[in-house]
Amino acid sequence: MKINFYISRLYSCRSLFLDMIMDKKYILVAEDDPDDRMLLQTAFIDKLLPERLEFVENGAELINYLQEIAGNSETGRTYPGVILLDLNMPKKNGRETLIEIKTNPQFKKIPVIIFTTTKNESEIKRCYELGANTYIVKPHNYDDLLRVLSELRKYWFGIASLFS
Repeated sequence: MKINFYISRLYSCRSLFLDMIMDKKYILVAEDDPDDRMLLQTAFIDKLLPERLEFVENGAELINYLQEIAGNSETGRTYPGVILLDLNMPKKNGRETLIEIKTNPQFKKIPVIIFTTTKNESEIKRCYELGANTYIVKPHNYDDLLRVLSELRKYWFGIASLFS
């Protein structure tokens, strides 16, 4: 029993230490499907990607999440480095959410990556016209997901210059 306590404390300390030394950039994922959320989290762990993922289940939660950060600067919470946005969600879909993000002066600088199963030329064009920074069709298998996430991370957190 004591061993479990010490292991738990060790992981807690490790997490706090990593938070202190690591960049605070993170990815906010708007995804209503719990299996897709779990798959993304597992892929980040498998690839040992250092950015943390934060999840919301729909566009309304995403906007509330961003508004909480905007309205409460004392907490030290920062905006996400990028947002992964599914298009087909309940309450507020990805298109409506994208419009709201890109028309809000406080949020519009956050890169929004559409990450969806929809592979339709007119939909892709529409999302870019609404301000999407990238459009990615969700991969069909786990190996492709690992590759896509690795490339996405390399570009957005390694090559691109993000505005804080």
